Amino acid sequence: MVSISALWLPILLSAVFVFIVSSIVHMFLGYHRSDFKKLPNEERTLAALRSENIPPGDYLFPRPASHKEMSSPEMIEKYKKGPIAVMTVLPSGPPTMGKQLVQWFLFCLVVGIAVAYLTGRAVGPGASYLAVFRFAGTGAFYAHALGRVVESIWMGRAWSTTVKNVFDGLLYALVTAGTFGWLWPR
Repeated sequence: MVSISALWLPILLSAVFVFIVSSIVHMFLGYHRSDFKKLPNEERTLAALRSENIPPGDYLFPRPASHKEMSSPEMIEKYKKGPIAVMTVLPSGPPTMGKQLVQWFLFCLVVGIAVAYLTGRAVGPGASYLAVFRFAGTGAFYAHALGRVVESIWMGRAWSTTVKNVFDGLLYALVTAGTFGWLWPR
C-alpha cells in the first residue's frame, strides 16, 4: 500500500499536465468549435430573453410543475409545439476564464488525489509501470470521461459532443496514468 502523501508529486504534476493538455485541446486543436450551434435570429432571441431579466441558473422549458402535469393535455401540447430546451444562464458581462480555470485545476487535483488513493490501495511500492498505469488510468478515465455520457442521456447534449468529451477524458486519463507510472515510488 502506498499513502496519498507519498504521491504528492504525481498528484500535482498530473494536474499540471492535464491542465496543459486540455489547454492545447481547446485552444489549438479546434475539434470542439462545433459543440454549440448559433441560434437563428440570435439578436431577437437575446432581446426577448433580456427582457425577462432571467437570473443565472439552469432552466428547462417547458417545465411541468409535477410528474402528473407532465402528461396533462396542456403540457403535451406545449411539448408538441416546442421548442424543448435545457438552458444555463451565466452572469452577464465580458467573458472571463480565471474562475473556471482555477476550478478546473482544482478538479484535476481532486482527480489526482482520488487516483492516488485508488492506485495506492491496489498497487504497492516498486510495482511495474504498467500495473500503476492500468489502475491510475482506469480511475482517471472514470473521473474525466464516463460522467459526461449522462449529458447526452438526460440533457439532450449531442452525442458527437459527448464522444469528443469522452475522448478528451481518455487523453487526460493517459496523461495521469503516465505521470503516476513514471513517478511511482520504487
